[in-house]
This record gives sequence, C-alpha cells and structure tokens, in this order.
Amino acid sequence: MAGVTITVCTTCRRGQPAEAEAPRPGTRMLTALAAAELPDGVTLRPVECLSACSRGCALALSGGSDRWTYIYGDLDPDLHLPELLDGIAAYAATADGIVPWRDRPVIFRKQSIARLPPQE
Repeated sequence: MAGVTITVCTTCRRGQPAEAEAPRPGTRMLTALAAAELPDGVTLRPVECLSACSRGCALALSGGSDRWTYIYGDLDPDLHLPELLDGIAAYAATADGIVPWRDRPVIFRKQSIARLPPQE
C-alpha cells in the first residue's frame, strides 16, 4: 500500500492580517503536525498555497494511485490537532482513502472542500 502525504498550506492566514509578524496559522499547523506522532508511512509536505484562501487553514490528504484525495479547510491549528490526527490515522489505514462517514472526525465530515478520485 502506498504511503500517505499530508500537504499543508503554509501561507494560510485564517483571518490573520497580512502585516502580522507572528507565524502564519498554516505554518503553525505544519509545525504542530510535525511534532505529533504520525502513523507509519505518513509524510508531511509543505506548500506555499493550495488556493483555498477563503477556507484556510487548508490541507490535502493523498496516498498513491489507489486512494481518493481529500482537501479540508477552515482548520484551526490551535483547536483541531487531535481530530486531524484521528482523521489522518483513519485515512492511512484504508486502501482506497474512503473512511466510513461515521468513523470520520467531525471536521472531516463538515469541512471538506473537495474529494478527487484516484489516478488511473
């Protein structure tokens, strides 16, 4: 089974003013995920933009040619880390990327931006 990649938008501001000097919320989310214990085979990939600015913080979960890819937004690095970790673990445990609806954390049920089919 292919590994899982978490692509995190590091430029997401989540309402933070452009001139703010503190680290952007997207970068804070990447830092929090990097410090967490991720399942085996899961890697982090920072990117400068996922074009989900009105829905930031945003991340994408992908995993090879057999899994669906999901893009999630409206994430808060200070509130959602436990749910993110649960959702990432559930996704990584699948062969096709489809976690049963009731087994998904609430943020994965309600804050999905897009779902992309596996590549052929």
